[in-house]
Parts: sequence; C-alpha cells; structure tokens
Amino acid sequence: MKKSLALLTALVMAVGFTLSGCGDKKEDTSLADVKAKGELVMGLDDSFPPMGFRDEDQNIVGFDVDVAKEVASKLGVELKLQPIDWNSKEQELSTGNVDCLWNGFTKTEKREKEMNLSDPYMKNTQVVVVLADSDINNIADLAGKVVDVQSGSSAELAIDNMPDFKDSIKELVAISDNVKAMMDLGIAGADAVVMDEVVARYYMEKDPGTYRLLDESLADEEYVIGFEKNAQSLRDAVQTCLKELAEDGTLAEIATKWFGKDITTVK
Repeated sequence: MKKSLALLTALVMAVGFTLSGCGDKKEDTSLADVKAKGELVMGLDDSFPPMGFRDEDQNIVGFDVDVAKEVASKLGVELKLQPIDWNSKEQELSTGNVDCLWNGFTKTEKREKEMNLSDPYMKNTQVVVVLADSDINNIADLAGKVVDVQSGSSAELAIDNMPDFKDSIKELVAISDNVKAMMDLGIAGADAVVMDEVVARYYMEKDPGTYRLLDESLADEEYVIGFEKNAQSLRDAVQTCLKELAEDGTLAEIATKWFGKDITTVK
C-alpha cells in the first residue's frame, strides 16, 4: 500500500513539473506585437547594394526594401528601416530592437539553430572580385595576397570554411561594409574582395570595365529572412505574403527592376 502511494505521489509530481514547464514557455505574440505598434522594423545593412543601400539622396532603397514594403502593406503596417551594425545583427534581433533581419541574409546551420528563418527566396554565390587588369586569375593566385571581406558576413564564414585557402593568403582584412571594401580594392589597398555575387555584379554594372569575377566561387548560398526563434506567427505571416507576391507577379516585377530578370525562388 505504501509502495503504491509512493508511486502515485511520484507520478503526480512528474505531471506537475511537466505542466509547470509548459506554463513557463514563452507565448508567441510576434505578429500581434507588430500589428499593435503598427510597424515592421526591418534590420538591414544600408551598404549592401542592390539588396539595401543608400542612393545619391541618402534614401535607403533596394530589392529587399521594395519587397519588404509590399509585405508590410499586406500586413497592414508601416515598414521601418533600421540600419544596424551587421556584425551585431544577432543581438539586435534577440533584444527586440528589430523584428527581422532582411538584407541579403544567408541561410546557415548556425542561424537555423539560433533563429526562425523564412523559406529561401533567392540563390547567391560567394565570389572573388578583382580589378579588371589584375594578374589574379584563380583562387590559387591569391596566395600571398591581401583579401578584404565584410565583417560578420557569410563571405567571412565561407573563407573560414576553407582553411587551406585562408592560410595561403597574406592577410584577411575584415571591413565594416562592402562599399568600403570595394573602395579599398579600387585604391589597391587589397588585391581582392570576397563578397556576394549579387553585390559584385551590381558594382560591375555600375562601373563597367573596372572589375571582374574569378570563375571559381567559394560557396553556394540562399537568402532568407531571419526572425527571433519564438516568432513563428510573424514568420508565417511574412512567408504567406511572399507567396502571394510571387503568385500575383509583384515579386517578379521587383526582381526585374533590380536584376533585369526574375531570379527569385519563392514557390
């Protein structure tokens, strides 16, 4: 009898602990919070053309900005553009300073574990940019050279994942943004820049004959939108909006505006 009572007591306590743990789980109010404040705060690097950058009048423009505006409109809120230090993006998201990270944001295993990611909406490749008259023709030629990369970027991660390549170069210089990295390349402060292909091609089109890409790439990637880990309702609402924009042709129109054709992958 005493043994049965002890087992019953243990069972009741176990159930109690389980229910208590469920009660401690954070409630997802992410979508409701965005609608209550009337704005979606988009964390971005404002030096990442053509995804998000400042034009000659210092207005923040770009492909991701245009798409985010359409999504915010569908959600019934305003879009607030919040430029951030890209090297501190995870902290900006986790502390609630921004609702999402949306600016050529690459999907990685680490980010999948730490955040709630949208489905991929565009493919990308990490490439090496050199001056058009450079004698560098392949990755092996970068041995003993100075290479710039944006600090905290997936380009930096791609280099870290190639230890032999990283060890072969003379110096890897972490720059705050790609605009400064390209300026450094232009004045021969660096021999090459590793960056996203979409950004590299923007610079090549803007200044024809100045730059070229090596045929070899460092990594294939996909762009996603990053949300706080518990923000499932906001993530799902934004994903639904993206699908609707793809279905009605709006996403293709925006892509054609910035890239000359539709390179999005939303289904």
